[in-house]
Order: sequence, then structure tokens, then C-alpha cells
Amino acid sequence: MSRRRPASLAAVIALTFASPVAAEKMTLSYPETSKVDLVETQFGEAVADPYRWLENDVRTDKAVADWVAKQNSLTQGYLAQLPQRAWFAQRIKALMDYERFGLPRKAGSHYFYMRNSGLQNQSQLFVRKGLNGVPKLLIDPNAWAKDGATALDAWVPSKNGKLLAYSIQDGGSDWRTIKVLDVTTGKDLVDGIKWAKFTNIAWVGSEGFLYSRFPEPQAGAEFQSLNKNQAIYFHRIGTPQAKDELVYATPDEPELGHSAEVTHDGRWVVITTSKGTDSRYAIHIMPLGKDRKWQAQTVVAGLEHSWNLIDGIGDSLYFVTNKDAPRMKVVRADLKKQGLYRIPCAGSDKPDDVCLEPRPEFTDIIAERPETLDRAQIVGDRLILAYLKDAKSMAEVRSLDGKPVQQIALNAIGTASGFSGEPGDPETFYAFSSFNQPSGIYRFDARTGKSEPFALPKLTFNPDDYAIEQRFYNSKDGTRVPMFVVRRKDVALAGKAVPTLLYGYGGFDISLTPGFSAVRMAWLEAGGAFALANLRGGGEYGKAWHDAGRLNNKQNVFDDFIAAGEYLIAQGITPKTGLTIQGGSNGGLLVGAVVNQRPDLFAAANAAVGVMDMLRFDRFTAGRYWVDDYGYPSKEADWRVLRAYSPYHNIKVGVEYPAMLVTTADTDDRVVPGHSFKYTAALQAAKAGDKPHLIRIETRAGHGSGKPTDKAVAEGADILAFLAQWSGLEVPRSDK
Repeated sequence: MSRRRPASLAAVIALTFASPVAAEKMTLSYPETSKVDLVETQFGEAVADPYRWLENDVRTDKAVADWVAKQNSLTQGYLAQLPQRAWFAQRIKALMDYERFGLPRKAGSHYFYMRNSGLQNQSQLFVRKGLNGVPKLLIDPNAWAKDGATALDAWVPSKNGKLLAYSIQDGGSDWRTIKVLDVTTGKDLVDGIKWAKFTNIAWVGSEGFLYSRFPEPQAGAEFQSLNKNQAIYFHRIGTPQAKDELVYATPDEPELGHSAEVTHDGRWVVITTSKGTDSRYAIHIMPLGKDRKWQAQTVVAGLEHSWNLIDGIGDSLYFVTNKDAPRMKVVRADLKKQGLYRIPCAGSDKPDDVCLEPRPEFTDIIAERPETLDRAQIVGDRLILAYLKDAKSMAEVRSLDGKPVQQIALNAIGTASGFSGEPGDPETFYAFSSFNQPSGIYRFDARTGKSEPFALPKLTFNPDDYAIEQRFYNSKDGTRVPMFVVRRKDVALAGKAVPTLLYGYGGFDISLTPGFSAVRMAWLEAGGAFALANLRGGGEYGKAWHDAGRLNNKQNVFDDFIAAGEYLIAQGITPKTGLTIQGGSNGGLLVGAVVNQRPDLFAAANAAVGVMDMLRFDRFTAGRYWVDDYGYPSKEADWRVLRAYSPYHNIKVGVEYPAMLVTTADTDDRVVPGHSFKYTAALQAAKAGDKPHLIRIETRAGHGSGKPTDKAVAEGADILAFLAQWSGLEVPRSDK
């Protein structure tokens, strides 16, 4: 297929324009939402929560289900009238219709990889015997559910490649079911694991695997109850789950979570323990000898620093850590060289009692540097290091003792991911993508230092038609913040302000880097601009950047985002009436907070699966983990910070708000949909202007992962049509 864009999209003619004036004539009558007289006094302040009943599970509460049905009916009726919707749906679908591959994983002589022919709801898993072998379809999730909403999640082959353990995600939930498949026959074995969540799958030879699970929740509480008492189990192939061996648990500390990895040489189980979302871990190890007793030995005690296992070679373990290195470094733990450390004595009730415990010695291998070390991998006898420099990827190869070997040429602003491999095997694969470039897969030979394409997408547009810039702007307190700006080159050269979609996240040490989205590309094709702001709270510049945007510094994130919008207007990239914003999850909170603080700045907003009630977020499913970034609603100092920006509690009554489209899903058990339900009900009741304030509630979907292609196309078209309608974005009359 041609790599050129259709001619009509390159021209600034033959456009149709549906103005906001026309949309204002669409009469909206919001469904009546019942209020309850519920006021709680917290730290001396009376806090009303009239929509508390909307926290109930939509699957079991008829009143909530009726409210959802009425809201969806109103929203879908409104969106169906938008003239831009059909064009966006057609373009997003066309832009998704290309063959794409996932990163290959080698096990024995087999290569496993995901592939989507274009518009399949779920990607399929294939296997080849040898790099150039004939592809064999191994798992087709598209046959699992009529609506396409049951997805293949994780999959891990045994070391010899003969067995494959894989997890199934249904309806977008975080719960996973794990099954085992015989690679030769393609048939499932009898094995089945339930109630796994936030888990690795770590093979122990080919006899079984380690996984993490929670206790079975009470019936009816699967999607709302708090997740506590995660434990690691060993499942032996061919046995029922009831026979699984408990490997590691901390019943006296039910809020701790645990995950297991096995070094590629099969000598050690490495257990990583955490308490929340912060990268603060404890590390324990267990030897995998013939006389296996699952006895844990401490490598790193406490929950103070990040320790990410790279791999193990014999009695050495390699980690990426931020201990004494906020932007990360590589260290080696020598398990044979032990030092004695003073620790509190186990079982003693006297705080002054100390005991001596052996711990391995650590040696710095790769020192901290100005760029942020994103990840590291041992491939063959080399370390492959992936760095972020101003949120852009760079990669290099070093020897195992840290000496430079070579740079890996990426040659563009984008994101490199992958580089997985193992000691002794010099072959690895990585993906590279950017705003104007879908992910391409490359094979890298660590011995020769050469990369060669493994699978490159065939595009229906020309990436060279788009300009990618990185700019820096000053936030409210003078902090310099990076931002990517993407436009069609003809739009950029014309120097005309165009409707702009600004995206942000700003939390949990997560870095936003350049990547391809068919939805965003459709916005760009229509002539709009896209901007991605690298706000504080993320991980782009290491621990200090994260710390500057969390807890009592959370307002910095909102200030950064508001300043990004002001910069886009001041620089003439977008008109004041054309600035739209979007964010999901913690980014949904971001959108809700900044709209409350600066409703005059934005033309339209999409708050997706957002955390909207900051005083009760820790009471549902995984919400208790988030106290590391948000603080504890039960502590007065934290509560006052949360109360000051909580989207649900700070809606301004009688103030003109931008057009708002809130999006969520009924099976979101990460950020329960009650957050979005309550926020929308309060916004609709606030008489916040004449622009629409709507909620779109997807069915059989969750926080985002596993969403089938047809649902992704429909949701993307709805959101873009809404934002275009209220920002004045012109869309082509046709795609011919």
C-alpha cells in the first residue's frame, strides 16, 4: 500500500466545519440523579457526599445500573449527532488496519511473538521453530468471546520452549486466570489458576512456575474489595491449584505485595516486595537446588530504594537501583561475599536489641549519569542500557564490568523498548516508535553491534508529512518543563493557530515518551496539533522529578499542565478557544483538577477513568497502593492537601465550564467507575454553563488493557468528535 497520505488530507481545502454554535442548539436534559443527605465531619470540616450511592457496583445495584443506562443513552444520542464522528471513526479504523507485531521471545529453538493482521479485536500468539521458521498460530483470543473483550494478557514459555503459561483477562478486569499449553500439540493442559493479579509468571525449569495471587474475595465483591495479603505460590504442572505450595507470604503485614522472578541460569528465585506504588523494595532470594525448601534469605531489607533485577550469573545478581543515585545506576550483588549488618532481632520486643545478619556485598558497575536509566538487560556477555534524555530514548552497549562498547543508533525522536534476552545468547529484539511512526521490531546482535529489521509496518500515511518538536516552557514556579508538539508540516509552516489536544499524566514515577496512536494520528490528519507535556510527578528526570509532583507537591503537576496550555496559546500553536485536554487514570484526576482551577482556559476536556474522589480512593481494590503518591486520607495533613484539589469536591457551582466528556468502564476494578459517576453527577448538578457535561460508560471493559479493537475505534471516534466540536477543528469532507 502507498505510504502517501490521501491527497485531500494534504490540502487545506474541501473542508467541512461544524461550529460550536450548532452544537449549542442541541438541547440536553440531564437525567435526574438522586441525592442522599450524607455529611461527614472530617478534621473539623463538614464534607457532603450526596452521591455516595453511585459507588455501588453497577452489576449488583439496580439503581446504579438504571443511572448508567440513562446517562449512556443521553451521551450516545448526543455523540451520534456530531458530524465529525463518522469521519473520525473511518480514519481511526483505517489507521489501525496494518499488520503489527509484538516483541519476539526466544525459548529453546522457538520464537514466540504476537501478531495482529490489522483490525482483529485481539492480537494472536504465533510460534516459529527457528528465526526464519514457518509461523504457527498458537493462541487465538478472538475465539474466546463474542464481543472480543476476553484478551490474552501475559505469556511466558518454559526455558526449553515446550510449554507455555499464559494469563487471560476478561472484560478488562485486573483479575487473571492462568493456563498452560503444550507448544507441540497446541492444546491446553489441565492446569488452571484463579485469583491471580499483579503477577509475574516465573518458570522453575519445566516442572512448574511461580505466581502471585490474592485470597479469593467474597462473592459479589470481586470488583470493589481491597486487595490485601498477596502471596507467592509454586504450581507444579499437572496438579490442581489446591496443591500449590505457598512460597512466600507476610500475613502479619497484609499490605505488602510480592512478585517472583527466576534467574535465567535457574539458580535463584528473586522476590521483590513492595507496599504501594513507590519504587521502594525489599529483596529476598531462595536457592533452587535439588533440596528446595523455599527458605528466604535477605538481600535488601526495608522499603527504601528501587531495586530492579536485571539477571543473575552464578553467584552474582545485577540490579538497577536508585540507592545513592536518583537517576539510577547498575550494581552487582556478590552472594559469596557477605558482610554483617546490624538489624532488629526477630521476635524481640526490645527496640534496642540488635542482631547481626549476613548480606551480600554490592559493587557499582554503571554509575549514575545526567540521563535517566530506564532499564538494563544482560544479553550474551553484554549489558544493554536504555536511557531517557529529556523523555527521548537512547541506548548503548557495555561490558559486564561497565566498559563502553558501542551506542545503538536510533536516529529519531522516539521510544525504544524491549532489549530482553539472557546471558549467553547475544541476540535480542527491540521496538522503536514515535508519534508519526508505529512500532517497528528490530533484531540486535550484541556480538556484531548491528540491528536489522524483523517486522516493519506497512503504512497508509507518510511519516515525513509530520513535524515533531520538543519545546521547553516555564511552569508557575519557574521550573523548566519539556513538551512534545506534533503537527502536519503544512500546518506548522503556515504558522496558523489550530485546535490542539494537550495530554498529560504527571504521577507514579511514570515517564511519558513518544509513541504512536491511531486516534492521535486521526486528529493530526484533520489538521489539529497534539502536545504531550512531561509534567512533574513522572519519572522523566528520576526521583527528584517524581518527588516534585506528589504528596504535598501535587499542585506542581496542575501548575505544569496549566502552564503548558498557556504556552500553547501564547506561542500561537492553538487559539484560546481551541485548547482541548485529555488524561487517563491519574491523568483523569489531572484533567478534573485543572478544569476546576482554570475552567476559562480550556474549550473541551476528556477525563478518562479518573481518580475523582480523593477522600475515599483508598477504600477500593488497588486504591490503597496509591497513598505513596497521594497521601493518606486518614491523616489530617494529607487530607487537607487532598481536599484542596479533589475534583469531586471542588466543582465550582454556577461557573462556566468547558465541554466535558468523562469516560469510564463498568468493569474497571483499578479505578472503580464510582469515581467518574459521582464526579459527573456533581458536575451536571452544578449548573456549570451551557456546554455539555456528559459521561460515556463502556460495557465489558476495564481500565484500558485488553480492550478490543472495535471498542477502541468507537471510543476514539466519540472522544475526538466531541473535542473537535467544541474546539472548532475542521475535518475533511471525505477521504477520497
